[in-house]
Amino acid sequence: MTKSPTSAARPALALALALGLLAAPCARPQSPVVVGAAMPQSGILADLAADLRKGLILWQEEVNGAGGLLGRRVELQLLDDRSEAAAAGKLYEELLHTHRAELLVGPFGSAASLGAAAVAERGRRVLVNATGAARAVHKASYRYVFQVPAPHAEYGAGALEAARSLGLKRVLLLARNDPVAREMATRARGEASRLGLDAGEIEIYGAGTTEYAPQVARARSAGTQAWIAFGLVQDAAEMVKTFRKLGYAPALFVAQGAADPGFLALVGQDAEFAIGISPYERRAATRGNAEFARAFARKWSAEPSHLAAESYAAAKILEEAVRRAKSLDQDKLRSALAELEIETPLGPYRVDRNGAQVAAKPLLVQILKGRREIVWPGALATAQWQLPYQKWEERKLLR
Repeated sequence: MTKSPTSAARPALALALALGLLAAPCARPQSPVVVGAAMPQSGILADLAADLRKGLILWQEEVNGAGGLLGRRVELQLLDDRSEAAAAGKLYEELLHTHRAELLVGPFGSAASLGAAAVAERGRRVLVNATGAARAVHKASYRYVFQVPAPHAEYGAGALEAARSLGLKRVLLLARNDPVAREMATRARGEASRLGLDAGEIEIYGAGTTEYAPQVARARSAGTQAWIAFGLVQDAAEMVKTFRKLGYAPALFVAQGAADPGFLALVGQDAEFAIGISPYERRAATRGNAEFARAFARKWSAEPSHLAAESYAAAKILEEAVRRAKSLDQDKLRSALAELEIETPLGPYRVDRNGAQVAAKPLLVQILKGRREIVWPGALATAQWQLPYQKWEERKLLR
């Protein structure tokens, strides 16, 4: 039986306990995991890029609500590049050396991503490339940079699959005169040749083109069966207006910009049967997408754009890499990201030896009865595509 201390011994015991408590080291809370990124928060691109920030903030709240990373709270350090892509390199240096960011998410666009990737590689610090879809971002010598979105080179994949499924042979490829569209069209031309399709030379058109009669004349002369164009929503709208005016309807009409929700407003019922190319769709049945879209809408009172999905997916991929590596050691994280194969709301993630995305492909969206429907790939389709592109004289007014 344990005896209690005598009354004489109690003061000495109390003093000893007090001294012991003073001598014991104070337990300090663990420092947060700093996740850094730079993006336009002012300047001409700020409104366009706002969803990048919103997607990361949503993820931060979710991951902290679930206990953080490795039991540590996540702190976002988001710097403003003032819509200047050339500032990215300096800002990522600041994230590494001033803010001590342990994890990096890439900036807005391929041009800024080039600068950020170079800094990450020199610093041997993992960077998940959230939006840079250009192949140039992933140089052969890079080992710490990993791509999330579908590369520009994959934007023709669904259109060529549609052409082949229809048994078409003659394809006309058009590209807006900018680096992104030209990269898409160049890769599509090579892939068309591999598939046995006759694509000919790429038709380059200038920004602001409103009349496509010369291209239609050449397409008719060449017996073109599939018209596949890479550009913006206004380009797609002007193509449709030209088609309607000239009574031209190729068997397959795919224009990247036709996937933009604004396309319907520009051409009304003439949008029917056009197919667009989309990097992300809120209705796609990718893993976790319905929950992501609902959570985003609750927090921000808006539907998520592809940029929101890209930043959120980049963060989820980082989260999973940390979970598997059980560490923030950069080489362990690099190995985890190189081997990782998962699906996010944006779609699948898997990379090649240079960190370039090889699993994700853009979706095809067709306008059917005034509604945007996913028609490719089949596993994510919300409707079956209706081909061939209907002739103008056979169309009926929608009610």
